[in-house]
Amino acid sequence: MCTGTPPAHAAPGPGPGERPVTELLTDLQRLYRSAEETSETYNATEEKLKKQRARAAALDRKLAKARASVRDSRGDAGRFARQQYQGTSTLSPYLRLLLARDPQRALDQGHVIQRVAADRAATMERLAGGAKKADELAGAAKRALAAQSALAARQKKQRDEVDGQLRDVEELLSSLTLDQLAALRQAEEAGTAEAQRKFLASGALGGSPADRPPSRQGGTALDYAVRQIGRPYEWGAEGPEAFDCSGLTQQAWAHAGRTIPRTSQEQWAELRRVPLSKLRPGDLVVYFPKATHVAMYLGDGKVVQAPRPGSRVKVSPIAANPVLGAVRPDPGGRAMHGYTPPKLPAGATSGSDLGFGGTQAPDVTDSR
Repeated sequence: MCTGTPPAHAAPGPGPGERPVTELLTDLQRLYRSAEETSETYNATEEKLKKQRARAAALDRKLAKARASVRDSRGDAGRFARQQYQGTSTLSPYLRLLLARDPQRALDQGHVIQRVAADRAATMERLAGGAKKADELAGAAKRALAAQSALAARQKKQRDEVDGQLRDVEELLSSLTLDQLAALRQAEEAGTAEAQRKFLASGALGGSPADRPPSRQGGTALDYAVRQIGRPYEWGAEGPEAFDCSGLTQQAWAHAGRTIPRTSQEQWAELRRVPLSKLRPGDLVVYFPKATHVAMYLGDGKVVQAPRPGSRVKVSPIAANPVLGAVRPDPGGRAMHGYTPPKLPAGATSGSDLGFGGTQAPDVTDSR
């Protein structure tokens, strides 16, 4: 029997209006995680594409310079050829010395002849070497352009994939009633509150996290992140009008004068890891097993983050998502003295971390 086709008498599965809220919430979380994972992959490809474009441009400049050098060498070689055709004697320097009335003058002329010959040999060597270098650079430039085209095609495919995943989210949310959306919000808040309670009770943050002030750079980065509260999430965005999760953390630390990788996976892989018990404001908290989400630690068990499409930059409990670990962009930075936490704007903690607010589904029509 073919298991891919249900029997004619089989009842259809429950529609969105009949499914339990917990099941809908699980599906929504899965869709968002998948979209965020793909969007971070897109961001990584974007960074590779930027570097590849710069490499291709540098090769093009070197190639143009090498070709100009070849043209100059060919001009010099042509000049020497014309000089030889128009009057170069066939007498050897030794015969000239024997026949000369003034041997010393002949010797002086011989040195000149030797220098000219050396110049000609050097010109030919430059011509041959320059042509070889130009050929090598032309091949490298061609390969760089092919790599750039491949990255651009991969980026487009990833962009289309994210757009499709976000349309799935929109379709799911638009199929729900107002009561279901409200129930989803309540279930999310209850789940986050329980996860936060368990996380804090575990002692993962250590004894007194309030006693751990940030470094000066960390404080500057955190101030920047707090000033972005209320700006919309947009995947692939690095500000200043909108951000995705890693775009926010990267730009915050860039504002503090420190360059960090673009994506959450690279931030997790390349920055210095710190125990959660040593966490201080400005550090980055990374989430999910594949490090596909990142936020900035605010202090007191809270983070500043750009949650997901349809949401805005906000303050959330640190356990709003499953914590993977933490990294510190400035491991050598000393803690500040007399640190005062930034003042949060009104409504800093309002809004859903799941990317929908109240009864409104996220707008994903312009996701890039």
